[in-house]
Amino acid sequence: MHAAERERLIVEAIGPTGFVSYRDLEAMLDASPATIRRDLSRLESEGRIVRVHGGARLADGAEAPARPVGFHLSGTPFEQAITENLAAKQAIGRAAASLCQPGEGIMLDGGTTTLQMCPHLAGLDLQVLTNSLYIVNALLPQPGTRILVPSGAVFREQNIILAAAGEESMPRFHAPKLFMGAASVGAAGVMQADVVLVAAERRLIDRAEQVILLVDSSKFTTRSGTIVCGLDEVDTLITDAGIPAAAAAAIRDAGVQLVIAE
Repeated sequence: MHAAERERLIVEAIGPTGFVSYRDLEAMLDASPATIRRDLSRLESEGRIVRVHGGARLADGAEAPARPVGFHLSGTPFEQAITENLAAKQAIGRAAASLCQPGEGIMLDGGTTTLQMCPHLAGLDLQVLTNSLYIVNALLPQPGTRILVPSGAVFREQNIILAAAGEESMPRFHAPKLFMGAASVGAAGVMQADVVLVAAERRLIDRAEQVILLVDSSKFTTRSGTIVCGLDEVDTLITDAGIPAAAAAAIRDAGVQLVIAE
């Protein structure tokens, strides 16, 4: 990634909240701390940001890149994405739910594939931490399921709750398993289309003992956005039988357990 692209992503990450942490930048940019420090130094010398304890903020008078009204995130709108490859997503959701143990705590990242787990969680009496209002609504009819949500702003197009970068917004909650989706998966790792999502998902990854990735096979033929994590941070990947053979081999070579949902 070129310096100009990193600088654009840094300023964009600061934009929604006015602050971004060093930790979030390292996760989003897939760059060394020394490289990030040089990028921040250049931006500061140009009067665009100010380095502060733990991260960086916008300089006084500097304008962040504009986002559409309502803080829409980059990527496919939820209502459109939910209809794409639906049968595969339903099978993946069912397979993922089978990994849950009665009474345990889990984290469900917002997404159209993780949403498909919800009908199969009834009766397990789980504690579920999620940032997705779609998932909250799907779980509400289950009397035995305890639902926790983080604090933050609601991004209406995705119906997801995201907090300011660097802000501690999660309940004190430990979960053995995180179930998450992605915009694309490749040799570089797990990717998302929006830097704000990357920072939010890193917070979840850091709280989980196991990271379980739910993606339909179309996600292996696209390349999108910013790296969330490397394949070495994923424990299990659940997909459908349409996964390309080369992608399946790369997943297994990375030491990730590959599950083909039927």
